[in-house]
Amino acid sequence: MPKKASSPKNRPKQEKPSSKWERFTLWFKSLPERLRGKERVFLERRPHRSFRLTRRRDYVRSLKLPGYWALTNEVRKVLWQHKKHFLWLMFLYAVLTALLLGLASQDTYTQLANLLRQTSGDIFKGNWGNLGQASILVASGALGQFNASFTEAQQIYAVLLIFFTWLTTVWLHRAFMAGRNPKLRDALYSAGSPIIPTLLVGLLLVIQLLPIAVAFLASGVLLPFGLADGGAEAMLFWVAAALLALLSLYWITSTIIALVVVTLPGMYPMQAIRAAGDLVVGRRIRMLFRLLWLVFTVILGWLIVMVPIILLDAWIKGIFPAIQWLPIVPLSLLLVGTTTVVWVASYVYLFYRRVVNDDAAPA
Repeated sequence: MPKKASSPKNRPKQEKPSSKWERFTLWFKSLPERLRGKERVFLERRPHRSFRLTRRRDYVRSLKLPGYWALTNEVRKVLWQHKKHFLWLMFLYAVLTALLLGLASQDTYTQLANLLRQTSGDIFKGNWGNLGQASILVASGALGQFNASFTEAQQIYAVLLIFFTWLTTVWLHRAFMAGRNPKLRDALYSAGSPIIPTLLVGLLLVIQLLPIAVAFLASGVLLPFGLADGGAEAMLFWVAAALLALLSLYWITSTIIALVVVTLPGMYPMQAIRAAGDLVVGRRIRMLFRLLWLVFTVILGWLIVMVPIILLDAWIKGIFPAIQWLPIVPLSLLLVGTTTVVWVASYVYLFYRRVVNDDAAPA
């Protein structure tokens, strides 16, 4: 008679390794197979290899996006539609920034403005040179040169404020696109849960910006030694600097998207980085152009808003010297900086949603 098939209960159990050394040995023996499995999965997700030529017909991947101005206008419409939430968020962020970090120094701004007047003549007389000088002041304010040096605690506060504003903005957009109408209080209480994964992805972004930072520092050090005069050495340096800048741009394209992906519930930093890389593959250059467009609009916005304010501030205080103490420019820098954080977070999130909606697999 044929033997009855043994039930799962009657089957002999496989013995588990009894010691840590046996468990380590089994883990080490299975390591090559597990690595090969991960490699197969990676090749399926990203079929194209860096520094290897791929024919255009093999890497075309759809990316249905509105035009540059159309996408920017879409962000403006969404922010205006929910202006109550975002205006309160910007107000809260500005107040916390003023309390924890302080305003830009009015004395430093006045000294720099006076220095520019002395070095370039009377720059606030209505000639075109005023715009250039005001632009220099805008750049100085945006780079934080009007601020006193921050303490270590203030630097931590600044980073946390930026990331919390980013997380709150993304949380609000995700809630609005889900058809909900939450209160700002709900966003403030709930948005901060992925702060540690977001900080880790942000740290990776800073590391990826090191090559372009090295290029800028090297150019600043070598320019006084005649680097701009031409020659083979200058050509080699600028080629190397351009390659370093391209390397940083190549890396951060997916990391910026990962800053949104990591805000999803239960998402780990490495999972977010891998998911963002999968979204970017086959579309990196087109997505990079959209992010560079964001940088251009931010710079343009700062110039359009701050240059007239600086010129008007100089004109008014030239007529009424008694109000020299009034921090018009520092307050304007605070408000424009706050608006910039919310605008950038909104643009990146809506751009990310457009990319996700076009869920074409890598070619």
